Amino acid sequence: MENRSQRGPLVLLVLTGAVWLAGIDMFIVNVALDDIGRDLGEPDLGALSWILNGYAVTFAALLVPLGRVADRRGRKNVFVIGMALFTAASLGAGLAPDVWTLVGFRVVQAVGAAAMMPASLGLLVAAAPPEKRAAVARLWALVGAVSAAVGPSVGGVLVQLSWEWAFWINVPAGLLLIGLAVRIVPDLADPAGAGSPAPRPDVLGAVLLATSVGALVLALVQADSWGWTSARVGTALAAAVAAAVGVRLVAARHPAPVVDPHLFRNRRFTLANLSTIVFNMGFAMALLAGILWMQRAWGYSPLRTGLALTPGPLAVAVVGITAGRLFPRARPGHLIAAGSAIFAAGAVWQALVLSTEPSYVTGYLLPWITIGVAVGLVMPNVTAAAIADLPVADASTGSGIVTMARQVALALGVSVLVSLLGTSSGTLPGQAEFETVWWWIAGIAVVAVVVALAMEGRGGVSPAAPPSRTPPARRAASNR
Repeated sequence: MENRSQRGPLVLLVLTGAVWLAGIDMFIVNVALDDIGRDLGEPDLGALSWILNGYAVTFAALLVPLGRVADRRGRKNVFVIGMALFTAASLGAGLAPDVWTLVGFRVVQAVGAAAMMPASLGLLVAAAPPEKRAAVARLWALVGAVSAAVGPSVGGVLVQLSWEWAFWINVPAGLLLIGLAVRIVPDLADPAGAGSPAPRPDVLGAVLLATSVGALVLALVQADSWGWTSARVGTALAAAVAAAVGVRLVAARHPAPVVDPHLFRNRRFTLANLSTIVFNMGFAMALLAGILWMQRAWGYSPLRTGLALTPGPLAVAVVGITAGRLFPRARPGHLIAAGSAIFAAGAVWQALVLSTEPSYVTGYLLPWITIGVAVGLVMPNVTAAAIADLPVADASTGSGIVTMARQVALALGVSVLVSLLGTSSGTLPGQAEFETVWWWIAGIAVVAVVVALAMEGRGGVSPAAPPSRTPPARRAASNR
């Protein structure tokens, strides 16, 4: 019989494989929207955008509640159920007869992804010894970053077959991962919670959190079409704030809140999440700005655009794998600051060489590889910094919070980009507008440098909770 050490690499492959599928699916559909609209007879870009927005809103809203469910009710079960939902919905999406049926399947896909993403990191962290948890979190984040960046490239290739394959590609991979997960992935519980009764779930807090995040992302993704000053955007933002206040009030009274406020007493965890928001806002702008420029200004096809983007993810992978070995003693905040500074340099470079005359190597490739180096330094380390100091019992919840922060940042970045370009009128923005976008990205990257340096600033890392604090489940039991 195989022992745990022999199965370790295969378990790692299964859990990071699920992250790869979920990450790539966030962007793989972007280049297929035109083909989907033509095939399903839907010319309205507003309707087609919900193929992306429905996924983004649902995924962001459910990450933390389902991460909490995984921590409290069993990470392996949540992981397998999420993987099954994601796979089944991928099959249904490819068979959808109309756009709104497709949107419905995308929402189910997002529910599955929101379950399996935090559960996968929770399983990895629980299986790793304390000294290796940062490395495991770094690898998990690296896979997610590379998969998201390579999504448009894969989508460009698959669209040459048919847009349905952008979804069907998940089915054989999903079935394989489900089979392997059931057979070999151990369901490791947190030792600190052994023997304690399961705490009463914070259902109200979970609903309020999902409402808050969902309303916020909805406002961001619809801001350009509805208008930033419209009543609908204002209502969505007000609902987000009100629900967030409700989450905080419920957390103060519940023995096992969906988000334990003590998590944010950890200085590094809090600043890592802020770094995630700032950096990913700039990255979303950079990725979409490059795609729009190559397709609209240079006339690139979806396939050519996807291939043109490929060197960036390759740089992410190379740097992400080698940085930890080259700088084993470097603190995460310093690596994140260095990566953010490189990101700023790449954005400035792109602003200076942008030209309507197609010149791929000098006009896009070299700045894009520079940005890939930045992503390879930042993304793995920001997740490692957030997760490494948390109790194992909160690993999936912490992962959900970090991934949620990233999703909110991606939506915010796209909203800012669209506002700067003014694309809602349907006219093609000029070179000056795109240059402005890249200068904005450079400024955002500088802010990310400042946040990252604060992460390693004076005061060190505060504990996630006071050492004497009784875990909520045990405290509730002792008060009976």
